[in-house]
Amino acid sequence: MKRLPDSELELMLIIWDADEAVSRTYIQERLEKSKGLAATTILSFLSRLESKGFVKVEKRGKNNYYYPLVRQEDYIKNESKTMLERFFGNSLKNFVVQLNDANAVDERQIQELKEFLDDLSLEESKK
Repeated sequence: MKRLPDSELELMLIIWDADEAVSRTYIQERLEKSKGLAATTILSFLSRLESKGFVKVEKRGKNNYYYPLVRQEDYIKNESKTMLERFFGNSLKNFVVQLNDANAVDERQIQELKEFLDDLSLEESKK
């Protein structure tokens, strides 16, 4: 699965959040809160997403509607795995160490991680 540039990922996040196929106008309205992209720019991004196999276009009257072909969960899993391999030598410990060094985690998050790992370990021992 290809990694999406931030601009295309931003559109995919809007599409994934919608409960149904969305129009370019729908996407543009949500983007205007953060960026004022021109309609032609949004259409270019959508065209790229279609060619990469991330969205499918459905014609309804004069409008095109876009719906995801790739699930958000699948994309996140792929990106997480790739990031862990590339930057941290496939080591979860190295990743957590880096977050800690950057002061990006607090005591509550560390406790949540401990609980998650304990639960995971318990599940593995039952197998």
